Amino acid sequence: MDVRHVNPFIESFTTVMPQLGFGNIQRGNLSVKGQELTYSGVIIIVGIVGAIKGNVVYCIGMEAAKKIASTMMMGMPVDTLDEMSRSALSELTNMLTANAATSFFNAGITMDISTPTLLYGENISVKMSSNQVLCIQLLADEYPIEINIAFEN
Repeated sequence: MDVRHVNPFIESFTTVMPQLGFGNIQRGNLSVKGQELTYSGVIIIVGIVGAIKGNVVYCIGMEAAKKIASTMMMGMPVDTLDEMSRSALSELTNMLTANAATSFFNAGITMDISTPTLLYGENISVKMSSNQVLCIQLLADEYPIEINIAFEN
C-alpha cells in the first residue's frame, strides 16, 4: 500500500467537512491494521475500481454519528439513527470519497466509486480486500472518524 494514497483522503476531509458546517478539523493518528476490522458504531463501505481497486471503510462511533448527521441536517436533533440520518452519513462518505477520487484523477489515476453501504451495531466485522489497511483518524469538531483504506496491489 502506497502511503501517498492517503493524502487525497485527508485533503478531501479538510475541504468537505467545513462546507458542511464543521469548523475545527484536526488530523489524528495514522496506523496500520490487519485485514479484518471490527467496530461498534457505524461502518460505511465504499468500493473503488479502476486503476486502483479496493475499499474505503469509514468508522464512526454511534454518538459521533448522530452529532455529525445532526450538523449535516442543519441542527435537526438526531436521537436515533433513523433513515434520514443514515442517508446523511452515507452521503457524507460519498462526498468525501468522490472528492478524493477527483484528486486521484488530477494526479493521473482514474477510479470509480460504488454507492456507500452503511452498517451499524455492535462488534461489526468487515474483511478488507487487502492484508494491510491504512487507518487515518480525523476529527471534525472533536468527533472522530476513522478512514480505513485498503487498495489491492
